[in-house]
Amino acid sequence: MWIDLNVDAGESFGNWKLGLDEALFPLVSSVNVACGFHAGDPLTMRRTLELAQRAGIAVGAHPGFPDLVGFGRREMAATPEEVYADVLYQVGALAAFLRVAGMPLHHVKPHGALYNRATRDAPTAAAIARAVRDYDPGLPLVVLPGTPLEVEAQRLGLRTVAEAFPERGYTQDGRLAPRGTPGAWIHDPELAARRAVQMVLRGQVETVDGGVVPVRAQTLCIHGDNPQALAIAKAVREALEREGVVIRTY
Repeated sequence: MWIDLNVDAGESFGNWKLGLDEALFPLVSSVNVACGFHAGDPLTMRRTLELAQRAGIAVGAHPGFPDLVGFGRREMAATPEEVYADVLYQVGALAAFLRVAGMPLHHVKPHGALYNRATRDAPTAAAIARAVRDYDPGLPLVVLPGTPLEVEAQRLGLRTVAEAFPERGYTQDGRLAPRGTPGAWIHDPELAARRAVQMVLRGQVETVDGGVVPVRAQTLCIHGDNPQALAIAKAVREALEREGVVIRTY
């Protein structure tokens, strides 16, 4: 049995630093790099790729809404046409740096409010999927399973990769608990590790209200901006490997 561990990274901007990319990269198998819209800038992107190359991990694009002030986590009134263009623009930007570094673009994973909207709004999901398909129909798209993002991506012939979140709370409908609500974040590394094992070996996870919901996961996300990200990544990896789960990318 295997699982991919991914981390959102490259989310600094200019002199403003966020995340522990250099320490986290050896613990994961893939990384989602911010492309300058919700976070990141050209130099940060380049330096993040250098870190990823040294760590030997796969690199994906992490496009979001054009919202540096809100870190891409605020809802924006973007039309499907705008979403399509924004995603294509960001994927192309990261791909340019990857090409110069001699590295392949491995996948695409939407960020923040854009990701969340695509889990409930089919036109937004279709716009993201079309941008990925038009750039490269062979690129995998990371999705929250059972949502319009998965449905629209598969309808367009894309390979989808089901994602789960051991350090985020789940509601009874299998979606992520909204940020700021009780139980939305898991800060205890050991609890996050137990949840990761439960997701991978049992295909389920406990909800914020004490229930249990099924989970499909080919990749587990560790948010780089979680203050406990490094401890959580270590605990999750160690717990999975103790159970004989191989950490590798898809």
